[in-house]
Amino acid sequence: MQRRSFLQKSTLGAASITASVALGKLAVARQVAPSERVRVGFVGAGGRAANLIDCFAAQPDVEVVGLAEIDPSRVPNAVRLIEKHKGKVPAVHVDFRHLIDDPSIDILVVGTPDHWHAIPTILACQAGKDVYVEKPDGHNLLEGQRMVAAMRKHQRIVQMGTQTRSDPGFLEAMEYLRSGKLGQVLFAKSWESTLQSSIGRPADSEPPPGVDYDLWLGPAPKRQFNPRRFHSNWRWFFDYGTGDLGNDGVHRIDNARYALAMVREARGEPPLGLPTKISAMGGKWYFDDMQEWPDTLQATYEYPATDGSPGLVQTYEMRVWTPYNYQSEGEGVALYGDQGYIVIGTRRWRAYAHKNELVAEGVGAIDTTPHVRNFLDSVKSRKRPNADLETVGHPASVMCHAANVAWRLGRQLQFDSSTETFVNDDEANALRTRTVYRKPWTLPEV
Repeated sequence: MQRRSFLQKSTLGAASITASVALGKLAVARQVAPSERVRVGFVGAGGRAANLIDCFAAQPDVEVVGLAEIDPSRVPNAVRLIEKHKGKVPAVHVDFRHLIDDPSIDILVVGTPDHWHAIPTILACQAGKDVYVEKPDGHNLLEGQRMVAAMRKHQRIVQMGTQTRSDPGFLEAMEYLRSGKLGQVLFAKSWESTLQSSIGRPADSEPPPGVDYDLWLGPAPKRQFNPRRFHSNWRWFFDYGTGDLGNDGVHRIDNARYALAMVREARGEPPLGLPTKISAMGGKWYFDDMQEWPDTLQATYEYPATDGSPGLVQTYEMRVWTPYNYQSEGEGVALYGDQGYIVIGTRRWRAYAHKNELVAEGVGAIDTTPHVRNFLDSVKSRKRPNADLETVGHPASVMCHAANVAWRLGRQLQFDSSTETFVNDDEANALRTRTVYRKPWTLPEV
């Protein structure tokens, strides 16, 4: 297919998808029967959670029931967003368990730091609620496994917040890969090179007035409050986050894995599983601050060859101190085949043939709405959503957690995907979970 022809068809396809979404929203907006409404509770009110509140509340078939937030300073904006869309104020709580205990709530939306993803998700599944949870799926490998187990046992719909999975532009790029035009692909690369800044070394202090800091810590160890170990910057600390690998990296790693799966499908090869060899090299070398996770990292994943397909290599490169892009993208994915290659950014994609000839391209967007809409539709149909926790969200999260373990140990690890454990490696397996969950916040059994 010539470039112009493909672009015309791609544009029509994207327009069709966009139009379908728009018409669907219009139809819902005209009349939403009470039986079609879903009742939602939100855990978290600031940062990414505020974006989710705005997006969910804007959906005509969503009724907002309650909100749980440990910091009272974040509540007014969240309430304003809800009131803007719904015309009424929801019940506001500090402890999210009020939402779990409310039998009228159908969906729990978890927009908390990583260390608070697993427990609310598992409890919500056990209470018969569906869940939209931010990425990665848990703070560690065991938490993600337990979340999947709860989802399976209680037959719940759980969507992870890797919103690219519902972006029409990204899905268009996947269709291009499904066409097989790259030929034999053996290597995928993803990267994060967007410039960040130092978080400094402020002194410990008292929590802000009204903040339930003990509840914010939850299962994490008890520590003196520090403003950098709190809102926004918690992700750079072992106790609460998973570093930039689990922050932005999980999106790119998931995109690359999905792209490799499409290439295998195009060639009639067996489905892509999880890698069996994982390594990560790098360190905290650039910023002189409190951050514990690396600012420079190269993670490598090897998928084994089988009787029906060759082996594959996938890499992730993190350089969060560089003031320039790679392949003209601050963050992205590239797949290399013997007939061409593709570069997929956050707002566009470009495919090239021999001698770097541009042969196809498309546009995307950073928009959570299609992902939220896909989740709500899945809740009603009981079909798996685009970022289904078991088949999409958890595998991508596993790759992030496993690479973090490899980095902390400084060596390559052998991974058994059937058990999600490290082969004959007690030291690595000890890092699959926390040493201790601070009571009363133990990880629920499933």
